[in-house]
Amino acid sequence: MTSFATRFRLRSAASLASLLLASHLAWAVEPFTVRDIRVEGLQRVEPGTVFGSLPVRVGETYNDDKGAAAIRALFGLGLFNDVRLEVSGDVLVVIVQERPTVAGVEFAGNREFSNEVLQGVMRDAGLTSGRPYDRALIDRAEQELKRQYINRSLYGAEVVTTVTPTERNQVRLTFNITEGRPARIQNIDIVGNQAFSDGQLKDLFDLDTGGWLSWYTKSDQYSRAKLNADLEALRSFYLARGYLDFKIDSTQVAIAPDKESIGITINVTEGERFVVSGVTLDGNYLEKDDEFKSLVTIRAGQAYNADQVAETTKAFTEHFGNFGYAFARVEAVPEVDRANNRVAIVIRSEPSRRAYVRRIHIQGNTRTRDEVIRREFRQYESSWYDAEKIKLSRDRVDRLGYFTELSVTTAEVPGAPDQVDLNVEVKEKPTGSISIGAGYSSAEKLAFTFGLSQDNAFGSGNKLDLQFNSGKYNRTVVVSATDPYFTTNGVSRTVDVYYRTQKPYQDQGGNYTLVTMGVGLKFGVPVTELDTIYLGLNAERTRIKPGTNIPAAYLDYANRFGYSSSAFPFTLGWSRDSRDSALAPNSGRYQRLLGELSLFGDARYAKANYQYQQYIPLSKQYTLAFNGEIGWGKGLGGRPFPVFKNYYAGGLGSVRGYDQSTLGPRDVTGAFIGGTRKFVLNTEFITPFPGAGNDRTLRLFGFIDAGALYGEGEKIRGDALRYSTGVGLSWISPLGPLRFAFAVPLRKRPGDRIQRFQFQIGTSF
Repeated sequence: MTSFATRFRLRSAASLASLLLASHLAWAVEPFTVRDIRVEGLQRVEPGTVFGSLPVRVGETYNDDKGAAAIRALFGLGLFNDVRLEVSGDVLVVIVQERPTVAGVEFAGNREFSNEVLQGVMRDAGLTSGRPYDRALIDRAEQELKRQYINRSLYGAEVVTTVTPTERNQVRLTFNITEGRPARIQNIDIVGNQAFSDGQLKDLFDLDTGGWLSWYTKSDQYSRAKLNADLEALRSFYLARGYLDFKIDSTQVAIAPDKESIGITINVTEGERFVVSGVTLDGNYLEKDDEFKSLVTIRAGQAYNADQVAETTKAFTEHFGNFGYAFARVEAVPEVDRANNRVAIVIRSEPSRRAYVRRIHIQGNTRTRDEVIRREFRQYESSWYDAEKIKLSRDRVDRLGYFTELSVTTAEVPGAPDQVDLNVEVKEKPTGSISIGAGYSSAEKLAFTFGLSQDNAFGSGNKLDLQFNSGKYNRTVVVSATDPYFTTNGVSRTVDVYYRTQKPYQDQGGNYTLVTMGVGLKFGVPVTELDTIYLGLNAERTRIKPGTNIPAAYLDYANRFGYSSSAFPFTLGWSRDSRDSALAPNSGRYQRLLGELSLFGDARYAKANYQYQQYIPLSKQYTLAFNGEIGWGKGLGGRPFPVFKNYYAGGLGSVRGYDQSTLGPRDVTGAFIGGTRKFVLNTEFITPFPGAGNDRTLRLFGFIDAGALYGEGEKIRGDALRYSTGVGLSWISPLGPLRFAFAVPLRKRPGDRIQRFQFQIGTSF
């Protein structure tokens, strides 16, 4: 048999390949010089992919070793089901059979996850349309799907893949999912605790055995991440109460054979309770020992508290950083006296070397200009490293609201031991939004809202706003533009154009309206990093449109001063907000003071309003909240206070249990016209909703309200005060903050309008 007539075939099966290799002499080909290489069987794979994988080229000598290497290389691409090499004369023929490609991926039976979420899971697993069909890849995708369901406590989920051949050597994959029912936690057992009861310890956990609201909180659905967080809470609880040797020996999670119930057993060793005998400082403290001692929160004679130890070491590290020592090492070493159950804390510090910030590098901002970020930094280049200024800078950039992720890290400069670079990594989020919604309250009835906002117009940091609100009694259109850095030192400027229509809530079907049109210019001047003073000037015109059932007070004002009144109020305000959340606060304080003075125009008056909120965390579950508001107004230049500038009280946001805006003076027609002096005090005790565990989006509260409203010239009397008490429900719903309140008035006078049940979407206190 000559080399020109020899034809041979190599199969992909490993057994056949081994047989052929063992019988090498039976199929050996005489080496020859390759005149041409031809590829047959390609449909979608580029010929260059095949040629690039072959170990032999035209003009080179072909032999059996190169043939075997070619087979291995082509199979290694993962693109072919079968590969054959044939020799025709001095032409090498490569014959391939391509693997089918995935034409599409579909899902059936999924309810827990949307198709879009599962498609993302497939992409992460490397399975997408156009990818070569690979059974191993399908197996991996099935396991990834099951893992996603396990994370939702669906341990019985099953996935079966159907492969449907289609035209052009393609297949369509359908993942048929049987989700089953979520596995519920049947019991949580803590073994080894003696100092604290099971109930005390289980109250620390977000996981529980369920209640009637478990369908909402899903607190009875096991999650490894939640369990780890609960175990950390348990550990912190003991370490904060002196149990220095506390440890979690083991955690067993047992799944029932039906995969629908779970038991959790936590074995702990409490150890002895230790008391701090003393705190000493060891090391170099820059001759500022007294300053560092003032930062120590650990107290001798009290139980060892790991939180206080961590707080102290962190405060030391940050204080070193305030002097430029970026590489300070601080360590709290406990010296344990087990015989007397006492522990002495030695804080050892080594400031290392002082550092300068050489460069501040900003990365990830594809839209936002560098200057928008840099102008928020209080740490400057070529200045001493200052940890406090770096933290403040990070917080200021974060408060811009332009980024979903933000990190500031320190990097040493090679060859310069006294210099560091700051790397600022940001991940931008869309800052433009269109909001369309509807709300309903017991006072305003149905109200529609529309908003068009761009918080970072063209990456400049400027804000543009268009807001429209439509309710039964109040309608507002506002166009606003804010430049947060109108000046280089951070003075902001806001321009407003607004149009409002208002009617008292209890108009008994009247069709009169108060229409206010105006423009305003406001500046915000930062006094400190936390306090801002606002100064502004408005020009506005208010028109009383007469109609049926118009209150006599409005008619009298219109007859004396005209149905249209112009005013040029100057505004002066101050605000500070240290709450941990604007929607569901648990701690912190909010204060706002706003003054308004109009000396020119038809309406001349002075007006001031102060609001104070305080949230006191009593525990992880319970919060005590206070809200107080005082308002005052007075007419100037011999004129009365404009009736359309009056304060109103009653209902949600003031004294619950009374109909909205029905407290205070009335005119001769019996209409509620508001007052010039307002006082409101609210106290709330906030608790988790029964069965909701520690979920802060759904909470109950009990409250006591008090408030009064007085007209101009009216003597302040105690009998004008109204009180109420009741219970309520707050829910951070997809539509916004939703609050229900059921109140019982404690002081009721003839003519008071009572409304025991009230609710509103879009308010927070």
